[in-house]
Amino acid sequence: MKTLILAGGKGTRLWPLSRELMPKQFVRFLDGESLFQKTVERALKFSKPGEIFIVTNQKYKFRVLDDLNELGVEVPEENILLEPLGKNTLPAIYWGVKTIEGTFGDSIVAVLPSDHLINTGEAYERAFRNAEKLAEEYLVTFGIKPTRPHTGYGYIKPGKTLKEGNDLLGYRVAEFKEKPDIETAKRYVEESYLWNSGMFAFRTDIFIGEVGRHAPEIVRAFDEGSIRKAYELTPDLSVDYGVMEKTDKAAVVPLDAYWNDLGSFDAIYDVLKKDENGNSVVIRAKKAYHISVNSKNNLVMTERLTATVGVEDLIIIDTDDALLIARRGEGQRVREVYRRLKKRNDERALVHRTAYRPWGSYTVLEENDRYKIKRLTVLPGKKLSLQMHYHRSEHWVVVRGTAKVRVGDEEILLRPGESTFIPAGVIHRLENPGKVLLEVIETQIGEYLGEDDIVRFEDDFGRE
Repeated sequence: MKTLILAGGKGTRLWPLSRELMPKQFVRFLDGESLFQKTVERALKFSKPGEIFIVTNQKYKFRVLDDLNELGVEVPEENILLEPLGKNTLPAIYWGVKTIEGTFGDSIVAVLPSDHLINTGEAYERAFRNAEKLAEEYLVTFGIKPTRPHTGYGYIKPGKTLKEGNDLLGYRVAEFKEKPDIETAKRYVEESYLWNSGMFAFRTDIFIGEVGRHAPEIVRAFDEGSIRKAYELTPDLSVDYGVMEKTDKAAVVPLDAYWNDLGSFDAIYDVLKKDENGNSVVIRAKKAYHISVNSKNNLVMTERLTATVGVEDLIIIDTDDALLIARRGEGQRVREVYRRLKKRNDERALVHRTAYRPWGSYTVLEENDRYKIKRLTVLPGKKLSLQMHYHRSEHWVVVRGTAKVRVGDEEILLRPGESTFIPAGVIHRLENPGKVLLEVIETQIGEYLGEDDIVRFEDDFGRE
């Protein structure tokens, strides 16, 4: 079985923990691994590294590569498909499936979202083996057996049983249902409906044929030639709406295992351990801690000392540049905050104060309209692009390691405590030639300090 991992989502309902340039599949908020890494480990149960394909956003390429490198999993770089635009799940899956077919011929493909939390025990493996058998004839989705009525998930009504001998493999899908109100959700649970998990398994030829039958505009777009052109032409369609709800080949395999799409902070609260007062607390920095006085049933994720007094049923998410306070049960509405920030062109919708780059990271320490102070951390052997800025000058001070710096035609080595100045309009580059982390304090001064004031002349990472 081949595996296609979908890793292009923005995770807007988990702002400010998740940002557009660091979405939830790459955030490490439960343990030391990202949800994307956990998904890769699930994929390895049925696929070799060379049989894993990943569809992601161009902006996330190096997050994917870094996470794979940390796991020691060598997925070929040509298996990482970079979407030029976000156009929902059907174009992403279609492109991935066409690529897999072109590489391996007709194949059975498992499609896995990269931002779910799943128990991968015996029930999980059995469900995927059953799906592998049904995929010879059907487009298979996985239905989670509900643990309670839930208004945040879509539902699937099982129909005719599908067996191999006396063994139940799954069901024909009788009907897909949208997210219900609470009373309807209760009825669905009583009538043995299943939660729609967003995971699939199917043969490449069957899937491609059904896309051509029910969403021919997708096929036409990808027949245009370049992927950029295909994504400009393709409609924004989910695989459920575009194919699964229309095909007569839909089947569902029940999955009786713990599953959570972590689609909101309410879902994260459900996952985390609670203290004797029902509080779930995640400490995200060394000196941070939480003091609770007569507070119950709260979710607190913080990077500083946080005290709660006499409050109940709150979501409190504190990062170094933003604070979210919401009532539990309202977690699905957090995406509205993200939308308003985007409308205002507020960069806090896009990035944390610490932003990750293929060469390392930078943290914004202080800023105003005329200056910005950053801490740059450059990994051993890495270097920033050869670049120039029109609107700002920069002053670099080395605080750790040794820096190799090019300013114009001059190249120098700087050690801790030493510095250099780069005027606006001068070509420059920062490199770490050593074997330890390089840390540099950068002070930018100018009339415009946006991250898009960069003209790159050379780049080790292929960025424009």
